[in-house]
Amino acid sequence: MTVYVDDWRQPARVGRLSGRWSHMVGDDLDELHAFALRLGLRRSWFQPQGGWYPHYDVTESKRVQAVRQGAIAVSWRHLPRLHREGLIL
Repeated sequence: MTVYVDDWRQPARVGRLSGRWSHMVGDDLDELHAFALRLGLRRSWFQPQGGWYPHYDVTESKRVQAVRQGAIAVSWRHLPRLHREGLIL
């Protein structure tokens, strides 16, 4: 199983939390959820659709933590190619 985090880094405020947000995607939903849980993300934060691939939005600090735990950092521009090649859902 592979988890990817992109470099979108969109500035946004979510509730009381302001930050730069990126996407965390994977090739297997169960394993993506397990990886997210290890990062301290809530399952309710998972976004199954919404114009993007099934993903979690992650702050910059969580993005860095994900890479340290084995996620592969990619450009957001590469996500369509990864999807076409069947490497992400």
